[in-house]
Amino acid sequence: MIKIKELTQDSWGRVRALRIAQLIESPESFSGNPEEESLREENYWREKFLTIRYLVAIDDDSDIALVAIENLEGDFGATCWIGWCWTDPDFRNQGILRTMISFIDANARANDWGVIGLGVWTDNEPAIKAYEKLGFVQMGDETPSTNHPGRAHQRMIRGLPAL
Repeated sequence: MIKIKELTQDSWGRVRALRIAQLIESPESFSGNPEEESLREENYWREKFLTIRYLVAIDDDSDIALVAIENLEGDFGATCWIGWCWTDPDFRNQGILRTMISFIDANARANDWGVIGLGVWTDNEPAIKAYEKLGFVQMGDETPSTNHPGRAHQRMIRGLPAL
């Protein structure tokens, strides 16, 4: 059975390992460099927990997916922004992302998350389709990437489901 858990600063190594795994496995889906990330020290990862919350999906004591959540007042009324959404390829198409978004929904009101936003590369059709199935809609214009010339990202927004 898949479990969703919010990590603490003491789990910084798990976030680091998942971040590096996602950059190695899906470099076209994420900004970042696995070599640079692997050189970052413990204090860098611990500091990230001051503004970002990390969820992992766990199967038989193995971390199989990661989502980062940041509180913010963003575009189109977003009150939280999710990123680093990645699932181990062996577990894709099994509802892991849906389970993680459901966990966010269940904890949203207690955290003042009324509208969830995210950014996705415009050429990442599988991710866009997955987010649309979860109720996210594309909002605003495509934004050209400053780090990846020739690429653009699209903002997507989703309100909370009714109680």
